[in-house]
Amino acid sequence: MTRYIKTAVTLFLISAVCTLLCAIVNNMTAPVIALNNENDRLAALSAVSSGLTIGEEMDGDGGTVGYAIPLTDEAGDTAGYILGLTANGYGGAMDIIASYSTDGSVMAAKLTTNSETPGIGKKAENDWYMDMFKGLGADSPIPVTKNDLPSEQSALVSGASVTFSGVTSALRAGSDYVKSLGGAV
Repeated sequence: MTRYIKTAVTLFLISAVCTLLCAIVNNMTAPVIALNNENDRLAALSAVSSGLTIGEEMDGDGGTVGYAIPLTDEAGDTAGYILGLTANGYGGAMDIIASYSTDGSVMAAKLTTNSETPGIGKKAENDWYMDMFKGLGADSPIPVTKNDLPSEQSALVSGASVTFSGVTSALRAGSDYVKSLGGAV
């Protein structure tokens, strides 16, 4: 019986030390990770701003659109918006940062946080993937399925239809949101 108690105490102490070490490492790395995430977010905002001035963040619609940031031109007029969008992909939630002109057309988009399948769904992280949507959303609708794309683009997104569907539904929701705002901030 004493042997079991001794083993239990030893395992408890080992677990306690491991837990303490993990807590210390987490305490040291959490601020660095948060800073890196914020720097990545700022870089993505800059990448999609199309050279326009980035304004102050506002709340979105509480659903797909998490936040909206007005973009202003040199005259100070609202030229568009950057939206933080959440989509559902094959690997779960995906975060997209996209900019739109005030008519709802996509200016630029970037897939940030995601857990999509490497080599298939991860294609959406590439600039060429999001470039397929540039200029769409105002007069030209954002594609609903890959069949709505030209054949060469359809082949590029083949095998990742859930990712494609998630991205397009989020971009469509963003376009509709911006259209509802018009030029007003």
